Amino acid sequence: MIRLFAAAVALVLTLQPAAAFDTRATAAYVLDQTTGTVLLAKNADEPLPPASMSKLMTLYMAFEAVERGKQNGGLDLVEELPVSEHAMSYGGSTMFLDTTDRVSVEDLIRGVIVLSGNDASAVIAEALSPDGTEYGFARLMTQRAQQMGMTNSTFANSNGWPQAGHLMSVRDLGLLANRIISDYPQFYPLFAEREFAFDGRAPQNKTNRNPLLGLGIGADGLKTGHTNEAGYGLVGSAKQGNRRVIFVLSGLDSAAARAQEAESVVNWAFRQFTQRNLGEAGTQIAEAPVALGTTQSVGLELKDDLSMLVPVTGGDEIEAEVIYTGPFQAPISKGDELGELVIDRGELPAMRVPLVASASISPGGFMVKMTAAAMHLMNRLNAGPQAAPEVEAEAS
Repeated sequence: MIRLFAAAVALVLTLQPAAAFDTRATAAYVLDQTTGTVLLAKNADEPLPPASMSKLMTLYMAFEAVERGKQNGGLDLVEELPVSEHAMSYGGSTMFLDTTDRVSVEDLIRGVIVLSGNDASAVIAEALSPDGTEYGFARLMTQRAQQMGMTNSTFANSNGWPQAGHLMSVRDLGLLANRIISDYPQFYPLFAEREFAFDGRAPQNKTNRNPLLGLGIGADGLKTGHTNEAGYGLVGSAKQGNRRVIFVLSGLDSAAARAQEAESVVNWAFRQFTQRNLGEAGTQIAEAPVALGTTQSVGLELKDDLSMLVPVTGGDEIEAEVIYTGPFQAPISKGDELGELVIDRGELPAMRVPLVASASISPGGFMVKMTAAAMHLMNRLNAGPQAAPEVEAEAS
């Protein structure tokens, strides 16, 4: 017979709710990247105009293209791309490119990151577009976003210029930032560049707009955005010690409010939460019964080191349950995933940690199977006369 077992397990910490962050942003998302813990989600899945923050998708696809290489349909950093009239026509934040220019891919990438160049985004888009147009690239952006799990994102251009149907949720922007940091560490330092004076032609646009760079709080990316429709927004990240936080703010009413809110979010995320190590891989948490094996139980141990983000106001105990479906039937191999440890973290989402077999268990021999059959028969007989026909049938 198969049953679902849940066993209480004592750990070493009591969780009290962290002080909630009451943001002024229309939508906000805060992720502790180190532990994968979502600390804040306000209107996180609502598709909203992302303004220049959507350039992160163009950049991600540019990084993919550089990784592929020109010989595989991608790009080389030293390759020089032409500037079309369409790309040159963009206003707003630009590199002041014109149709006489041929610009290296590396300079275009830095122009998008540091200068938020609308024209630079369009040049990259046209180079990677299946039909040579920016809109063709935007369709490709939407397809790639869906593949990456960004289900609330659709693109109409490469740079966030106001256009119907160009939308992203703040959760999608957070996912995208996480992927850039994780997938392309060789490019990520570019997001911390404070200045890029592209051939000196645009002295009025050479400074990174990220208001957190240089404040000494670990901020090192990623992208600001602003249009009248979208308000002021920022996709940011900061690292302090071994922890990294990613955050997205959208819909603020001024650049000053964006700067203040972003700094407050970073301080809140690092000061109100801390990472605690609760156990190493291989630590046995519980035992589970085994049927028809050489032993009657198997240890359930941590598959990986257990590190958990908790509010700093925590005490000494937390509640957790070991959940598995058992008893398990031999054979069992060491390392087989058999259950999970579910940890209650108060207002944070519950944490689910895989538990694996601590040892291999072989099937029992003839005597083990005969003993199990006899015990099963005795249990049937003890169940009373109503079970007798079934017992006789099984015995025969």
